[in-house]
Amino acid sequence: MSAKRYVKIAPSILSADFSRLGEQVAEVEKAGADLIHVDVMDGHFVPNLTIGPLVVRSLKKVTALPLDVHLMVDNPDQLIPAFVEAGADLITVQVEVCYHLHRTIHSIKQLGVKAGAVLNPSTPLSMLEHILPDVDLILLMSVNPGFGGQVFIPQVLGKLANLRRLVDDQGLDVELEIDGGVKLDNAAGIAETGADILVAGSAIFDNPQPAEMVKRMRAILNEI
Repeated sequence: MSAKRYVKIAPSILSADFSRLGEQVAEVEKAGADLIHVDVMDGHFVPNLTIGPLVVRSLKKVTALPLDVHLMVDNPDQLIPAFVEAGADLITVQVEVCYHLHRTIHSIKQLGVKAGAVLNPSTPLSMLEHILPDVDLILLMSVNPGFGGQVFIPQVLGKLANLRRLVDDQGLDVELEIDGGVKLDNAAGIAETGADILVAGSAIFDNPQPAEMVKRMRAILNEI
C-alpha cells in the first residue's frame, strides 16, 4: 500500500451513548472523523434491532460529515428511499440478501447517493465479480454482523488483500471499507493491507473520551 493513501475513520454510532448522540457525534467530527457509520439492523438478517430513518434525519441536523448507512436487513429495497430522504450520503447493502444486486445498486445511485455492497466474513469475493465496476464502495465485514464489540476475524485480512489487488488491477475507483473489531492495535495493519475506510465503534465510543480515540487512531494511520 502506498504511504500516501489517506485512510478515513468512520465512527460507528452502534456503540455511542444515544442519550448523548448529538454531542458525541459533534465530538468525533471535531476530532477529525471523516464519516459517521450508521448500522441499521432489522432483527431478521442479524439478531439485533437498531435504528431507522428518523435517527439519520436527526444526525443530518447535527453533523456535516457524510452519513454512511449500512443496511443489515432482509429487504433493503423497501427501505432505501426512506433512508435517502432522511439524509444518507452512502448506502451499502448485503449481497447475501440482494437477489438482484445490480438493480439494487443502481436504484440507490438513481436516488442521488453513493452505493456499496457488503460481504459477510464467509461470503466469497466471487460474489462481487460482476458488480465491482458499478459500486462506489465495498465493505468487508470483519466480524459476523449483529453486535458491537466483537473480535476482529484475522482471515479477513487475506480477503482484503485480494480485493485490493482486484480493484487496483482493474483501475477502479472503489473504496474498500472494513467494519468489525477495528482497534488501535490493529488499525495500522488493516490500513496497510489496503483499506480506505476503517469503521470503529466500541474502540471509540466505549471510551469516556471518544474524541481522544479518534485522534489517537488518526495519529497511528498518519504514521503509515
